Amino acid sequence: MPERRTRALRPGRRFDLRSTAMFFGLLAAALVTGGLAVRALAGAAQRRPVWAVVLLCLVLAVAVARGRRRRRPSAARIARQAGRALARGTSTALDALDTPPPAPLTVPAQAGPPDEVTSPLPVAQGIDHEALTPDEFEAATAELCARDGCTRVEVVGGAGDLGADVTALTPDGRRLVVQCKRYGEDNKVGSQDLQRFGGTCFTVHEADVAVVVTTGEFTVPALEYAEQCGIVCVDGEGLLAWSQGRAAAPWAAVPSEEPA
Repeated sequence: MPERRTRALRPGRRFDLRSTAMFFGLLAAALVTGGLAVRALAGAAQRRPVWAVVLLCLVLAVAVARGRRRRRPSAARIARQAGRALARGTSTALDALDTPPPAPLTVPAQAGPPDEVTSPLPVAQGIDHEALTPDEFEAATAELCARDGCTRVEVVGGAGDLGADVTALTPDGRRLVVQCKRYGEDNKVGSQDLQRFGGTCFTVHEADVAVVVTTGEFTVPALEYAEQCGIVCVDGEGLLAWSQGRAAAPWAAVPSEEPA
């Protein structure tokens, strides 16, 4: 009978406790190092999301480049792809940056008769103030102040304004502070609104003339408090008369102090 050649058995590897312990030790060290690296990258991504986006774009670009060609790309090709990915990531990060807050709106002073003045704001003569947004109502009130001769007119309303929506200097040089209340017919300006404004208009904003302008009406307690504190109240009808030129400016109701 023909003899069958059998494959020689390879000698098995003997179990080495020292090598096995070293292998598992290196594996544990690698896992700990990888976990610390992932944790550090996560913290860096929270603090610097822009660079996280850049790094992600770079990794995606390298992965796409390796998938297109099976052969190993050259160092020059990798450098070009990395440069393009970095440029795209930087452009995306710059577009995502927050824009700086807008500067306060300044209304130029009136230089002549009202008919000859050209203002960047819509002319507030006989307009429907109730149809305006709160910001538009403040701008329209500032336009009225500039139209009647005030200088250094600014719209400063917003978060943390402490009740001052429009500030200006009257034609006779007094500091004017105006609070604008765009209320509906069913919502009147109450005494609490006047008390909050009265607590800041003179002490914080150093107003010589304090005015509250509303598209609605004032309650009786609010009018009584305003009279005690020297605050001028302009309701919806008074605002319409002021804008149409049928009534004097609000600061005219507060006489200026005569020089000693």
